[in-house]
Amino acid sequence: MKNIIILRYGELHLKGHNRGMFERILISNIKAMLFGYVFKLKKISGRYIISDFDSNEKQAIILILSRVFGLVSLSDCAEIDTSEENILKFCNEIKLKEKSFRATVKRADKKFPITSDQFAKIVGTTVCESNKDIKVDLHNPEVEVYVDIRDNGKTYISTSRIPCVGGMPFGSAGKALSMLSGGIDSPVASYMMAKRGLAFDAIHFHSFPHTSLQAREKVVSLAKELRKFVSPFKLYICCFTKIQEEIHKHCDEEYGITIMRRIMLRICEKICQQNKLGAIITGESLGQVASQTMQSITCTNSVLETIPVFRPLIGFDKNDIISVATKIGTYDISILPYEDCCTVFLPEKPIIKPTIKHCLRQESFFDFEPLIQEAVDTIEILNI
Repeated sequence: MKNIIILRYGELHLKGHNRGMFERILISNIKAMLFGYVFKLKKISGRYIISDFDSNEKQAIILILSRVFGLVSLSDCAEIDTSEENILKFCNEIKLKEKSFRATVKRADKKFPITSDQFAKIVGTTVCESNKDIKVDLHNPEVEVYVDIRDNGKTYISTSRIPCVGGMPFGSAGKALSMLSGGIDSPVASYMMAKRGLAFDAIHFHSFPHTSLQAREKVVSLAKELRKFVSPFKLYICCFTKIQEEIHKHCDEEYGITIMRRIMLRICEKICQQNKLGAIITGESLGQVASQTMQSITCTNSVLETIPVFRPLIGFDKNDIISVATKIGTYDISILPYEDCCTVFLPEKPIIKPTIKHCLRQESFFDFEPLIQEAVDTIEILNI
């Protein structure tokens, strides 16, 4: 008997002739996420197997694997040579703490002489004999004894199925630039796009000394939390102080946030063009604040010439976003009381229905292009 971890993927089954490319990316991601651990990785029909790891590191490895995009579930398994005698001998030694169970058999190896349903009954009887107080519950069991008879001569037996994050392999959909503030929404937006296979670098705008150094470190902490799910990425730290001061000095107060967002997107587009990033990710949710109305989004989008904006949270309400933030571990960091540049010079009544015509008029009041170039030229890059 050998202890292994069996990995299952989901959407990759639907990829037809392109599946090999997605699988290669997934395998590369698994190896990258487990860098520093000793293990072996191999594929068996529709499954991956992690073996030959240090048993003391097993729980840490399982936790890391549960965060790999593209995997839907994993199980801590026993691998044994396939035979009715071997399987039943192992099942007879299973001791369960739960009060109810179900035996499930999957028979990929059609040379095994007993059908799945018939063998599930035999396995269930065997488990009951060695666990006198347990009952069979086919519909809502507390635990499932899963017997997976594969066509490689091996059978994999487990009593757990641990859910993984699912989605598509990170990096299989290209690479984007994520606008990462210190709030709740933007880390969730980054996570949601990563789940669809989109790799990203991130950009954070700060307005020191109007914002604190703690606000910057808060964003670095958020980036490190996201790193638990993705490969290494760059965090661009962009000083927005002079631009915000000029907006505050020259533009109508109610248009301040809109003009700020338009200039941020211009900077993001330059970063994308310089680094071959194909999209911008934001955490906007329709109607959540004044800068996220349909008219405001139209005005900010209009400055972009070559780069699309992905808004994965556009239909989420705040509770939806908080739920994901809590699950991925960013919520407690996001609510730390260090404000980002979006709170600097915040108008009492920001406009909720701006027009492109009025935005262009506001921007004509000062020369922002040299300021944009200076902001881009002085960006600090952190490797996360």
